[in-house]
Amino acid sequence: MESPIQSYLEQLLADVSGETMGTPYPIHPSGSAPDPQDFGICLATVDGYVYSVGASDKRFSIQSISKPFSYGLAMADHGIEAVDEKVDVEPSGDPFNEISLAPGTGRPANAMINAGALAVVSMIKGSGGKTAPRRIMDFYSKCAGRRLAGSKAVFDVEMRNSDRNHSLAYLLSSFGVIDDDPTRALENYLRQCSAQVTCRDLAMMAGTLANAGTNPRTGETALEIEQVERVLSVMMTSGMYDDAGSWVSSVGMPAKSGVGGGTLAVLPGQAGLAVFSPPLDAHGSSVRGVETCRRLSSDMEMHFVRAATGGNSTVKTGVGITQLPSRIRRTEEQAEVIERFNGRCRIIEVTGDLAFAGTESLVRAVSDLDEEVTLVVLDMQQVNEVSSLAVQMLDDLERRLAANSRQMILIEGKGLLDDTRLSADPGVPIFLSRGGAVEYCENRLLVALGADIGEPDRVVVPDSPALSPLDEWQRTRLVGYMEPRNHEDGDIIRRVGQRFGGVHFIVSGQVNTIASDPQGDRVRLNTLSAGMTFGELALGSDDRQETTEKAVGSVELMVLTPEAIEDLEAADPQLALLLWRALTRDAYLLVDRYLRETAVRLIY
Repeated sequence: MESPIQSYLEQLLADVSGETMGTPYPIHPSGSAPDPQDFGICLATVDGYVYSVGASDKRFSIQSISKPFSYGLAMADHGIEAVDEKVDVEPSGDPFNEISLAPGTGRPANAMINAGALAVVSMIKGSGGKTAPRRIMDFYSKCAGRRLAGSKAVFDVEMRNSDRNHSLAYLLSSFGVIDDDPTRALENYLRQCSAQVTCRDLAMMAGTLANAGTNPRTGETALEIEQVERVLSVMMTSGMYDDAGSWVSSVGMPAKSGVGGGTLAVLPGQAGLAVFSPPLDAHGSSVRGVETCRRLSSDMEMHFVRAATGGNSTVKTGVGITQLPSRIRRTEEQAEVIERFNGRCRIIEVTGDLAFAGTESLVRAVSDLDEEVTLVVLDMQQVNEVSSLAVQMLDDLERRLAANSRQMILIEGKGLLDDTRLSADPGVPIFLSRGGAVEYCENRLLVALGADIGEPDRVVVPDSPALSPLDEWQRTRLVGYMEPRNHEDGDIIRRVGQRFGGVHFIVSGQVNTIASDPQGDRVRLNTLSAGMTFGELALGSDDRQETTEKAVGSVELMVLTPEAIEDLEAADPQLALLLWRALTRDAYLLVDRYLRETAVRLIY
């Protein structure tokens, strides 16, 4: 099933494609003019998943988007304090190519303007047999997760049109900010700007910054968190040059634009965003790139203020209902059917906050489920907050599932979805506990796979599954030792602490098994129905009843009392032995099932 996020990006691409303002960067190799119609959007999550639409694999020059990455590399080489001596961290409010240096020291205002970028690149030296440009390209490649290369044709044409940058390099040299050949610093800067990237590459580079300096796909660390912190801080205040104030207020993500048509934005701890569209505005930023980021920030609640708690979420998927069964003790036939068709139901557990990151993970988990999964259980018991984005995406998910004859089931007891369509839709059952939701799914499977497999209304003792190892004559003979009993709804049949009261065979109706949790609250352990037994486990607990058994509706029983058991053992010890073997086998199967369930709960 296509993700609602993927669908949203496709619609966003179509909407913003209608924006025709702006002019592509005029400096380019002969015959390689940018296509104004090119437009791509990529969104990379911190676990390495990339959403992409449009021209996401079209190569273009990274240009000024290289600046924050070289800034990070210079700090990794020399330390933050050494770089601060050369370049300040204050927003300049000037265009990217402004001659903006501090009086007296010549120190550039920040590393995002050209003067600051020239100072930064002059600090990156060759090492380990690699030249400075090679080291820079290797570093970009580590952030992108694939080998990148520069374009000699782009470098050559930029070199021929860099008089202003050349003058900046010499001016920086005159102040001692550049302590090497200023022309070499300019060449290295233009080589880094000529790196050829795709929108997908930029998204992964942004994702690396969002993931505290570690590439989400390769797991390779490019920068330490202290360096990432400084890079993103300067990007937030200065990455969009003289448009930075408007950007922070309307988009609210650290970002960097480039005249090659790329725009990169970072939502720390959650995602990296990249847009490619060549037409530029007066600030040298992509017109469609800016509009796309603004729309995404608003629609997906990616502004840093709204997304502040969004990284505190976890989504666990893949557990089936046989691993976490309901409290209904099923017959062997029912259990076999549920086991066989277990793959049609999946439980997804969500914890923390459903802001952008948590919502994206949840949406992806549901969208990636196999088509055979028709019942999708979202366990939101441990969710603290649900953003409007999450509500919107959950609503979209439910509609998509329903359109494909699939159903969403919710577990949520905090009222987080009150006053939403989901809470009012009878087709979206909402349960307070996992047991109720799983019981619902089991019943849905059983009904869908054959009415004859539904709960039997009445099972006489000779047909009890617990006595299946005995032959017909032996089962009939046992009935002669039993006495009938009837109970009304709510009757306590057996109370915790009572002495062994015999083996109870349920002929009709249902019985709830109730115990106390560690806090002393009464909880339902399971529900027994016709054909099942209870009471025999008291023999393994100092002859004491460990649980309370309560009638649900009218209940008809056949009871093999302690006195009748003594008579049976005296009159027919062979039959008594066969009975205990059959009951032991039935109890073992039940205990084994509970142990498997407990093991799953411990790791889930």
